[in-house]
Amino acid sequence: MSPLLRRTPRKNPEDHLVTLVGKPDCHLCETAEQTIAEVCAELGTPWEKKDITQDQELHRKYWEQIPVILIDGEQHDFWRVDPARLRKALTR
Repeated sequence: MSPLLRRTPRKNPEDHLVTLVGKPDCHLCETAEQTIAEVCAELGTPWEKKDITQDQELHRKYWEQIPVILIDGEQHDFWRVDPARLRKALTR
């Protein structure tokens, strides 16, 4: 998108927050965590992990989709993390 048409200013990767919503003993969650950790380390983006078994609201919203990846609180992806897609979302 042309910078002239962009409605919101571009954020730096370190200004975002990536949240992984998952649960213990979930192989997809473990794979997603590894991918998120690598991409976020490369870009300097902070990230956190939340456990749906410890949060009723997250469980209600996402129990069928875990792992769920949020960027700045908005759902970005679920089940599998595409590193190129995550990198692109954090750098635009």
